[in-house]
Amino acid sequence: MVPVAQTFGTPFIGREHELARLTGVLERAKHGDPRAVLVAGDAGVGKTRTLTEAATHAAATGMTVLTGHCVDLGDVGLPYLPFTEILGVLAADDRFAPAFAAHPAVDRLLSTGSGTGTAPDPGSRLQLFEGLAGLLADLADIAPLLLILEDLHWADQSSRDLLRFLLSRGLLQRPRPGAPAHRLAVFASYRADDLHRRHPLRPLLAELIRLPAVDRVELRPMADAEVARLVRALRTDSLSDTTVRRIVDRAEGNAFYAEELLAALPGDFDPASPAMPSGLADVLLIRIEQLSETAQQVLRTAAVAGRRVEHDLLRDAVQLPEDELESALREAVGRQLLVPGEDATYSFRHALTREAVYADLLPGERVRLHGAFAKLLAGHGRSAESAAERAHHSRESHDLADALTASLEAADHAQRVGAPAEELHHLETALELWTTVDATARPQDGDSVTLTLRASAAAARAGEAHRAVHLTRAALARAGSDADSELAARVRYTLAGNLIRIDSLKAAFTYSSEALAMIPAEPASYTWVWAAATHVMAARYVGHDEDAERVARQALRTAEELELADAQADLIISLVGLEAHNRRTPQGRDRLRQARELARSAGNIPVEMRALYNLAIGCYESGDLDECLTSLTDGLDRARRAGLLSSPYALELRYLQSLVLYTLGRWDECARAAAADAGRLPAAGGFATGPALYVALARGDQETAVAGARALLDGPFDWMATLVANIVLTDAAALRGDAQAAVERVHSALEALTDTTGAERPDVGVRLAALALAAVADAAEEARLSGDPVGARRWTDTATELVELARTTAARGEDGTEQGPEGRAWLARAEAEWSRARTGPDVAAWEKAVAAFGYGDPYELARCGRRLAEALVTAGRREEAAEHARTARDTAVRLGTVPLREDLEALIRRGRLAESPSAENRIAVLTARESDVLRLLARGRTNRQIGEELFISGKTASVHVSNILAKLSAASRTEAVAIAYREGLIAPETTTSG
Repeated sequence: MVPVAQTFGTPFIGREHELARLTGVLERAKHGDPRAVLVAGDAGVGKTRTLTEAATHAAATGMTVLTGHCVDLGDVGLPYLPFTEILGVLAADDRFAPAFAAHPAVDRLLSTGSGTGTAPDPGSRLQLFEGLAGLLADLADIAPLLLILEDLHWADQSSRDLLRFLLSRGLLQRPRPGAPAHRLAVFASYRADDLHRRHPLRPLLAELIRLPAVDRVELRPMADAEVARLVRALRTDSLSDTTVRRIVDRAEGNAFYAEELLAALPGDFDPASPAMPSGLADVLLIRIEQLSETAQQVLRTAAVAGRRVEHDLLRDAVQLPEDELESALREAVGRQLLVPGEDATYSFRHALTREAVYADLLPGERVRLHGAFAKLLAGHGRSAESAAERAHHSRESHDLADALTASLEAADHAQRVGAPAEELHHLETALELWTTVDATARPQDGDSVTLTLRASAAAARAGEAHRAVHLTRAALARAGSDADSELAARVRYTLAGNLIRIDSLKAAFTYSSEALAMIPAEPASYTWVWAAATHVMAARYVGHDEDAERVARQALRTAEELELADAQADLIISLVGLEAHNRRTPQGRDRLRQARELARSAGNIPVEMRALYNLAIGCYESGDLDECLTSLTDGLDRARRAGLLSSPYALELRYLQSLVLYTLGRWDECARAAAADAGRLPAAGGFATGPALYVALARGDQETAVAGARALLDGPFDWMATLVANIVLTDAAALRGDAQAAVERVHSALEALTDTTGAERPDVGVRLAALALAAVADAAEEARLSGDPVGARRWTDTATELVELARTTAARGEDGTEQGPEGRAWLARAEAEWSRARTGPDVAAWEKAVAAFGYGDPYELARCGRRLAEALVTAGRREEAAEHARTARDTAVRLGTVPLREDLEALIRRGRLAESPSAENRIAVLTARESDVLRLLARGRTNRQIGEELFISGKTASVHVSNILAKLSAASRTEAVAIAYREGLIAPETTTSG
């Protein structure tokens, strides 16, 4: 018998839809609509857990739950075993004695000793069946009844016959007119993977499913995300993402397999090569051992081939007569161990089954079969796709020379089809084999340094930037001091380019300078041009613009002389960033389009994508978001066709596309794109979906946003990930009113994002300053209202420091020029928040901020509109305030940003902006903090309690209460609350009964 994982100590994960269907059946049954559900699923997929949850729900809602289990007893089955288990529970309860007395035929089944004796004779079967049906019907009349039968695939013939009778002729039939309806549900589970073609349960299932009152629920494998949640819930200590991913991949949606793999983890678990847990292997091999010897031989051979094997290849490897092979395959398919494909292939139904069979092979048997497959793959004149398989089999059969040759062939094929991650894998395998293979057996047209450089290029295209750096450093070490100057320069400028991608800019400049010094500019050469092009980028990043422009113009002339179109394109892109007509200008973008065409004509896709990225970011910085999206779409389509979606500029394009969707207020699209990309991005590409965190934060899911931001900061430093994470964390601190944390986050972010070479502060500084200023202005206002001049002055000084940061950054960004519309909009907001911190809301300042964000950012436009409405209320311009508040609220509703909508509704309520009252009835407007204090007054809180709940001092709370009484012209706290209710400044709170 195969045990089923008992996961009852963990949260119920991944079966909510199926459980909802079962509980729906229970509700119908309780109201007199009897139903049955056949619950199907593979062993360990979660049938017992789901039924247990359903049974718990049934018991909690007043149903009587009875469970019977079928047991695997081989050919010696015990008749009616699950029903005798149920009857034994009932008979032991004195409450049910009258019901048993009314159906004496059932006693015959109990007298068999719970299935340990003989069944009633054939002549009395009908009486037994009718007696049990009557007993269950009587019980259902007393209280709603849930009958659960588990593991129906092991049921004996008598139990199957009795179940057929109960469902087709008895319990589920409509009662006679006037008779009470049966309040009954029957849930029966079975293993779908055990039902071979001749299994005796199959005819019964086919018959039952045709009954109108019988449904079927199939528990399919759990989604990967659900298995990951289960694994983390089962383990109290933390697990690395790599470990969880490995378990998820191997479990393939099976909860029991996931539990077993997790339980088998040693303390020094290596996720790359975990052993098969012995208990799980025994469970899986039980089904294999039930096959004929020939079928087992075929499975063992297929396991060596891998998860999937072609029919012809398996036939040649197993060397059986065709009729014997077909018979064995039919047996394995019938037992649902192998699954035939439409392309004349067979696949193991579950990867762990294949692992268990493979692990059970003898060492010599394994080597022999691998060698056989390697020879077959090499000798059949197969296509390049099989090179990877051949490399694997040659290595496992210890033919390392052929493994090296096949690995290089596989890498060539992966490069041709645009699969850089696979190319990297095969190249790294070749590098491992290089030193173990005799020099005479190695390819004569290559060397380990060139091979390592090629691997680093594949790593860069696959989005593995840190791996690319590691490999290029290895190439540098292998080259040594004996390498010729051209190869030495090539290694160094390649290393410089890879270091730029991980934001190690000072080191990149050092290596690019070395590369340029190692090879003369004359005579003109390909190597010098690309060394120069890389040096130009590195020099720009460390602020050596004059050096960069000089080298770029010289290199461009040489590239034109040598007709190196892609190098010309790369240098033009760099020069656009150095010229007055930069990427924000029409002239600059025309030059970038020229560069794109040059790169496309040369077939250099990475340079073409660099041109498209600069086109897109130039449009974004200019506020032309529609043209930006066009360039983004072109770039990503190009990357997709080339298989380079994980390459550096493709990741930048995906981030920018997500950012534009966020900025335009197309938040649902932004969130959907992030969800779709989550499982496909490389580890270093998480920043590409970062704007979805902005959406989560704006919509009030601060926990998800902050957790996502902190995850971006884990692992090696990445500039873009650090930028995205700090925007989220700064805004989150400001939204929760933690001014100190927001300010500290700004300083730590800029320190991390500013290179130690002294380059200009990053453009994002103006945005971070503006976000933090919102909380600082709140703190300054709070200090002034509470009579704390020292605190007010401290926060005003902090606000001045932040606004100076914003001004400096907006005036001279990373490229030394004034920022575009977005940067100017953030500066306008920073100026308005600074004014609020110093003297209170300033209408003119907020009008400038609203106008600035009109370039196309509805969320920030609404946030500034809210502040403008507050300023207008303070200035007594209520009609204008009402218009801006309502417009901002409409935007908040459309975007689904609940916190902003609630702030605006509170402003409309306390400012009485829903309508325009006459002057004599007008009440002075309350501040947001006073509105919070008023709500707590209505709950009867003391000043001390108000202070504790709002994280302010009791003295400050007292000042707010005094201001409220004055504004409402109230003589007491009670009168103030009464006025507030009457005027709609606060709404009565509703309560719900438990």
